[in-house]
Amino acid sequence: MLFSLPFEPRQLEALALATAIGLLMGLERERRPAARAGVRTFGLTGLLGALSALLAELLTTPAFIVAGFVLVAVMIISANLRQAEPDDDPGTTSVIALLVCYSLGAMVWLGHGRLAVMAAVGSTMLLYYKSELRGVAARLTAQDWRSILQFSVLSLIVLPILPNQGFGPYEAINPHQVWLMVVLIAGVSLAGYAALRFVGARYGAPLLGLLGGLVSSTATTMVFARHARENPAMAPTATLVILLANLIMVVRIIGIAWALSQSVVPLLAVGCSMAVLIGGVVIAFNWRQLAGQSALPVPETRNPTELRAALGFGLLYAGVLLCAAWLSDIAGRGGLYLLAFVSGLTDVDAITLSTLRLLSVGKLDAAPAAVAILLAMLANLAFKSTLAFTLGGSILGRRVVGGMLAVGAGIASGIAWLAHTSL
Repeated sequence: MLFSLPFEPRQLEALALATAIGLLMGLERERRPAARAGVRTFGLTGLLGALSALLAELLTTPAFIVAGFVLVAVMIISANLRQAEPDDDPGTTSVIALLVCYSLGAMVWLGHGRLAVMAAVGSTMLLYYKSELRGVAARLTAQDWRSILQFSVLSLIVLPILPNQGFGPYEAINPHQVWLMVVLIAGVSLAGYAALRFVGARYGAPLLGLLGGLVSSTATTMVFARHARENPAMAPTATLVILLANLIMVVRIIGIAWALSQSVVPLLAVGCSMAVLIGGVVIAFNWRQLAGQSALPVPETRNPTELRAALGFGLLYAGVLLCAAWLSDIAGRGGLYLLAFVSGLTDVDAITLSTLRLLSVGKLDAAPAAVAILLAMLANLAFKSTLAFTLGGSILGRRVVGGMLAVGAGIASGIAWLAHTSL
């Protein structure tokens, strides 16, 4: 014998998983009568990929994997050429899907089973939602494509090449972080445009508020304030999105504190709980008003990525970072609360993480840390209320400020409680 193959449970599991991946993809292809490969072919192809990787591993040569890939490609292409009729679908998707299935089977044997399963589920979804994806593509305009490509350049080409280190006075300006804010502004704007266009304002607005609060409540506030100015009828939708995003910001901060330093969570809980309770009542009222409208407009915009506005906010963000570093230098530890307020104007996460870090290394007590975080949240709400007024106009400003005051009142009650208990 040239080699021996001792039985191991891992090997049987890998072969079974590779076959299961093929069966999953094959079940979807079985739905389409024109497909030349169905559930059995895909199942065997996944198994073939794993067996080819097994032989390549035993003989220490990748030739078996390559040979199997070429064999599968030749067989399925030949089947399509032999049975295709002039008006038939050429079956290109099935060819690629079968090759993907073979490759995923090989990945399973090589120890990348989890990644292979994720890729298999994603591939099956792409195969299943053919008509839906075609519908989305058909509805995209030339401006939509330009905006998508523009955002891709900002996020996938420019962002990775920028240095992720501090420059300038106090090394406060980090080009990567500043440009990341530009990408967030453009991304939230593009996502909001897409959600309102394809989902509709009634259901898209709550979704945008939730996702905007998780990604960047500041970017969400800025984008929808501009939409409300361009189209005053968008004010109810913009109000709901902005208030919900800022309420989610409060929840996000308490989640960060729980993950990094649970000792400060009870001190933050009073202010954050009151903010969520009071703010939730205001949001429910706005949502009810939104649901009462029979037709809600989608914002008209010439550039869904809002590039000019994003660049302007990036410059403002860099200026605030510089001011925060300067205040930290001249005020020292005694200026913690002032620093928290100034830093929180544009970014709550940065001061929250810095404060929790000082708490974890013993350089700061829990009560001052909680007060600093709550002050930063108050400053952030004040800054975004100003954005709503200046960018969205008085109609949106009055709506948003009312909700922001409700959330801020809850946070202020937490600060007052901490001040009372620490005396």
